[in-house]
Amino acid sequence: MVDVRLEHLSAEFTHPSRGTIVAVREVNLDVHSGELLTLLGPSGCGKTTVLRIIAGFQVPTTGRVFIDNQDVTAVPANRRDIGFVFQNYALFPHLTVQENVAYGLHVRHQSAADIARSVEKVLHLVDLAGFGPRLPDELSGGQQQRVALARAVVIQPRVLLFDEPLSNLDAKLRVQMRSEIRELQRVLGITTVYVTHDQEEAMAISDRIAVMDRGRIAQCDTAEELYRRPASSFVASFLGRTNLLDAAYVGRDGDRVVLDIEGQRLSVRASAAFEPGDAVRAMIRPEAVGIGPAGKGLRATVVTRTYLGDKVEYVARFASQSLHIVRFNPAESEHFAPGSEVMIDLPSESIQLLPGG
Repeated sequence: MVDVRLEHLSAEFTHPSRGTIVAVREVNLDVHSGELLTLLGPSGCGKTTVLRIIAGFQVPTTGRVFIDNQDVTAVPANRRDIGFVFQNYALFPHLTVQENVAYGLHVRHQSAADIARSVEKVLHLVDLAGFGPRLPDELSGGQQQRVALARAVVIQPRVLLFDEPLSNLDAKLRVQMRSEIRELQRVLGITTVYVTHDQEEAMAISDRIAVMDRGRIAQCDTAEELYRRPASSFVASFLGRTNLLDAAYVGRDGDRVVLDIEGQRLSVRASAAFEPGDAVRAMIRPEAVGIGPAGKGLRATVVTRTYLGDKVEYVARFASQSLHIVRFNPAESEHFAPGSEVMIDLPSESIQLLPGG
């Protein structure tokens, strides 16, 4: 089942000096029932605009929004049955924790007894049992975030929306809170759309990730599929560290593809829809690259070596290009100092061919 559907969604703004700005371009997206889908991308890519359109805080220039098969494009935000967790928590400072959480239930004219039961239950769910009488300024940042989460879920919304909810927390607390948000979402089974620019955060919590670039969805898939098989250089570069080697497509040799990388030939097993002479990029992740004193692959020179305990990171150069290499738990004898001549092994099964340019 699909709980949220976006069809041909676009959004434009008029800036006094910059003219027309297109924030969202022809976005089509389905969010399945019970899943957590993350909109991921750099600042200005349109992800928050898409979230605000789903919430009803903003009207699209073109396109339609469906929630539970109902066209809600023209429906006000307070009638869309959504819960929204803001980046700055947006708690009422003069209300207690209990009163903040209960606010949406009062708006829905529930009885005092029902409100008390619902608030007690949700505070227990977010590990804030006993915190009801406190004011927001008596809480830590993580506790305030839990209150904001409790307020959003206590109304039992059809869809839950998060706008960069962890950006104001320190690194350790962000890791803890993302786990708590993910676990609560699984327990409640609420269809969720989550916005972040943090790649690790997105990979840790999401069923699927929609990577956005300049107002469009560049690719939407699971974290593993996006990491292993990105559809473009942008997705490859944005989701994790990567190597993008500029090459020329030479042709096929049986079931293999032959590339020319600045005079060195590389044969990989890959499907490709390129013509001889086309510019391509060979994408490979740093942890998949092999390094040794001899063997098959590309001749290179070590530029830097960084020891980090559980891993060693190298930068190696061949011709005008650089390769980042990560070796986890390397043998003590495996030591290639800067200036060493080495051979770089690029396993065929780890290479993804992308259009060049």
